[in-house]
Amino acid sequence: MNTTNQISCPNCGTIIDVQDILSHQLEDEIKKKYQNQLNAERDKFKTQQEDLDKAKAAFEETKRKENELFQERLQKQLSDERKTIEAKLKAKLSEEQEEQFKALQNELNEKSEQLKELNRSKAEIERLKRENSEVKEAVEAEAQKKLNEIILQEKERIRKAEEDKNELRLKELQKKLQDQIDLTEQMKRKQEQGSMQLQGEVQELAIEEWLASNFPLDSIEEIKKGARGADCIQVVNTRAMANCGKIYYESKRTKDFQAGWIEKFKADMRDKEADLGVLVTEAMPSDMERMGLKDGVWICSFAEFKGLSAVLRESVIQISKVVVSQEGKGDKMHMLYDFLTSNTFRMQVEAIVEGFSQMKNDLESEKRSMARIWKQREKQIDKVVTNTIDMYGSIKGIAGNAVQSVRALELDQNLSDEEQID
Repeated sequence: MNTTNQISCPNCGTIIDVQDILSHQLEDEIKKKYQNQLNAERDKFKTQQEDLDKAKAAFEETKRKENELFQERLQKQLSDERKTIEAKLKAKLSEEQEEQFKALQNELNEKSEQLKELNRSKAEIERLKRENSEVKEAVEAEAQKKLNEIILQEKERIRKAEEDKNELRLKELQKKLQDQIDLTEQMKRKQEQGSMQLQGEVQELAIEEWLASNFPLDSIEEIKKGARGADCIQVVNTRAMANCGKIYYESKRTKDFQAGWIEKFKADMRDKEADLGVLVTEAMPSDMERMGLKDGVWICSFAEFKGLSAVLRESVIQISKVVVSQEGKGDKMHMLYDFLTSNTFRMQVEAIVEGFSQMKNDLESEKRSMARIWKQREKQIDKVVTNTIDMYGSIKGIAGNAVQSVRALELDQNLSDEEQID
């Protein structure tokens, strides 16, 4: 062993290896150094991780906002494209009509030139007749007859040609108009078409809003989506009494009425402790043509619901007054309940609702009658204008410039189609 790397302890005489001590010291220094570096790197990584989490959260928020903005832009772009397509179709149809009208005017001008040529031929014949007075009346009559036949044949040929062309153009315009109507109806159906869930929610909101606006003292409690139960509960209140009773409402907008709705609705009424239940539905039960009481549940349409709700609310208030003023007198309470569920009460309610329904039907009938009258007058005016234009065109085509021009019936290149029609 190399003694140069060893020393003796002056106190105890123990041999100490200097190199080993130095190695341990160097090792401790290196460990400490790298431990510090490791701690620094760990802190740096932690800071970077926190920055990354913040950046990720900011990115998710930015992404959400961009998605919302994209949806809004997409809806706007779809709307603009639909309007652009409609404008292009209208412009294209207007352009084709204008080109056809120009072609028709050119054909009329050509026919007018032919008629002028015939008139010049007639004048030439008359001149020759005057120069050759020796020609007998028989020859003149024959020439005149032939000329008249030629004119009549030419007129008939022109008339048939114009009728054929006008018929083809009319068929083409009718076909384009029908295609445009079909496209408009298709777009309208797509816009009006909604899911059955959305339609049901619209009726639910309409019921709640109508109850809240017409009975401001009552509490209209909405049943949240996904919760067990119907759509809303009307807690009837008056200025003198609170919580007179509860009326339970459920909305249905389906094509067929399900018998199981009634039992489920009655179970919900018992769960909510409701006094009365109203099922507002578009499809009535097969054994009911109009509003009525079925198995303890009032069933009506949305139009009948407004009158029915007012009657039922008043009944709840009257029953509550009787209960308050005559507590302990159950016989009268049973009498009132029997009256509320009796055929007499149902007929009274139906009479009120029928009044509302009749008023609504009369209003719709008046609207349809006025629309029919306006449409009939519009067709009569169009017929008169069309026949006038046809008559003017025929006379103009035969007589040419000998007929005075009617500005309203002439083609003006500086005016648009709408101005010409006006």
